[in-house]
Amino acid sequence: MKFSRRTLLHMTSGAAALPAMSRIARAQGYPSRPVRLIVPFAAGGPTDILARLIGQWLSERLGQQFVIENRPGAGTNIGTQAVVNAPPDGYTLLMVSLSGAVNATLYDKLNFNLIRDIAPVAGLIRIPSVMEINLSLPVKTVPEFIAYTKANPGKINAASAGNGSAGHVNAELFNMLAGVNLVHVPYRGAAPALTDLLSGQVQAMFSDILSSLEHIRMGTLRPLAVTSARRSLALPDIPTVGEFVPGYEATTWFGVGTPRATPQPIIDSLNKEINAGLADSKMKVRIAEMNAMLLEGTPSDFGKLIVEETEKWGKVIRAANIKPE
Repeated sequence: MKFSRRTLLHMTSGAAALPAMSRIARAQGYPSRPVRLIVPFAAGGPTDILARLIGQWLSERLGQQFVIENRPGAGTNIGTQAVVNAPPDGYTLLMVSLSGAVNATLYDKLNFNLIRDIAPVAGLIRIPSVMEINLSLPVKTVPEFIAYTKANPGKINAASAGNGSAGHVNAELFNMLAGVNLVHVPYRGAAPALTDLLSGQVQAMFSDILSSLEHIRMGTLRPLAVTSARRSLALPDIPTVGEFVPGYEATTWFGVGTPRATPQPIIDSLNKEINAGLADSKMKVRIAEMNAMLLEGTPSDFGKLIVEETEKWGKVIRAANIKPE
């Protein structure tokens, strides 16, 4: 949409807000061209898979193609920056995740502020992790693990996919609440970390369930607990960490955001269609295959989650003095 010179001068002067009717008019007929959904991770991972599911749904519902664009790098900061810099017209969306909330504190000098610069559109899913150990460790429950770790200070290593990853901050939260000292061992990705856990090079790991489920079913890894507030349908007999460590809860979550100042009617339209997708029976089956829990709700609900998670993990990062690699 083009603005007249008079309108542009009026907008930049700050004399008055953009009239509500003008914002509504911009939303009518949305989308009239393809929409980019930026995934700040490499192709093939859970974020990418989820984005393609939602993108396909929105394409079918709204009659325009939602193009998935992978922009990995700098722990999701590159992709997020691209969306922050995009016009706030609803044609550039962002897959927001736990990483964005963590990065707000992990990185000292970001050129953006996730809460200030990205408007929440809709939550999508939560995925719990599983606290698991190598079979050589002589414990079978979380209380036994805590006691064993306290009896062997500094000798129990916890692998992760890297500094500031979900597995890392989950372990540090466990350290804080359980009063133990798991030694963090960062890897360049979850796969090599899991390989060393299986071989006994490290003793523990907070891993996403999808990556570990087959090993658990084969009996080559011992699950102690899941990190979510409720037990996982994939591992119904495995307790939660919170059943033994009060206040512990950690999940990897995903949602959709857009540049701040995107017209509210566009945000509301996207939120409505995304929630319809989450309620669809076929979509529920695909999400269940990811061992995920639905995170449907309003834009405000998702915005509240982002704020809460940013504050929560900020405290953990500062307490553990975590720095980016």
